Amino acid sequence: RWLPVTSEKARLVADHVTVRFGDHLALDGIDLGVGEGAILALLGPSGCGKTTLLRVIAGLERPERGTVSWRGRDLATLAPHERDVGLMFQDHALFPHRDVTGNVAFGLRMQRVAPDETSRRVGEVLELVGLSGYGSRRIDQLSGGEAQRVALARAIAPRPSILLLDEPLGSLDRKLRDRLAVEIRAIVKELGVTAIHVTHDHDEAFTVADRLAVMAAGRLLREGRPFDVRARPGDVFTARFLGLENVIEHVSGPLATVAPGRPGPVVVLPEAIRMVDSGGLVATASDARFRGDRFLVDCRLSDGTRLTVSSLSEPREGAEVRLAVDPGGIVDLAPA
Repeated sequence: RWLPVTSEKARLVADHVTVRFGDHLALDGIDLGVGEGAILALLGPSGCGKTTLLRVIAGLERPERGTVSWRGRDLATLAPHERDVGLMFQDHALFPHRDVTGNVAFGLRMQRVAPDETSRRVGEVLELVGLSGYGSRRIDQLSGGEAQRVALARAIAPRPSILLLDEPLGSLDRKLRDRLAVEIRAIVKELGVTAIHVTHDHDEAFTVADRLAVMAAGRLLREGRPFDVRARPGDVFTARFLGLENVIEHVSGPLATVAPGRPGPVVVLPEAIRMVDSGGLVATASDARFRGDRFLVDCRLSDGTRLTVSSLSEPREGAEVRLAVDPGGIVDLAPA
């Protein structure tokens, strides 16, 4: 149901997209492709150009240079309302004077869908997002998670081929964000639409995405499967933004014995380091932070290099610990 025509050549493609606001280069030659039916998470800090790229795809911003095409057609030839794009805004942008049904039906009415068909589709998408029976609710009676679901239902009700989600979970608490990220992926996959999910949260991106693209200062730094991007971040900025703590700018002292001839920068992946009873590198436990199911322990090697390691137990501060480091999990990085 609702699946688009499948074709290996059918892709959403941004080709050297450049946008400038005065002297500010918001997008600097972005080249990016999304396979049909795939979910791309666009990850980066605030102001890096993520939302600007969505606005270009939706037709709300014109690029200074470059093109965006869908299924081989240049979208510049189409007005925003002709692009078959569903857009979910960061602040949800629900109409406070309309009930849930009125909000979800808005796009269908703009398309002049018949009333009976509109009613059927509204009921269908409300069921899909887990809000059956909510049609007559006022917007101010909804929780944050319910409002998020209404905004998603409104975006998908017209059955778009492309779905653009701009920080849809940014205003929610961590527990609700984690749960809804799983639900969004399931809903988008059931619909079969091509989606771009913008976020600054790496855990959310890992949960939602088939592909992950990391942006900074209007440039695309890294793109690939989430597992591959994490395993090979490419540069210092990307590694740190993905939450990898063991970024070492200059390799020296004991760590140099494990990574000889590699001056840095490098990142030691979390799965490549563990505490052992004997052998390994001698370090001092300096701090331990509880993370619900484990401790993250900051350890200092003799030359001052800091490594963070996961542990099921909490070592005493100042205690001597031994760290086994797998050289295969030490990954070279380009400078920031």
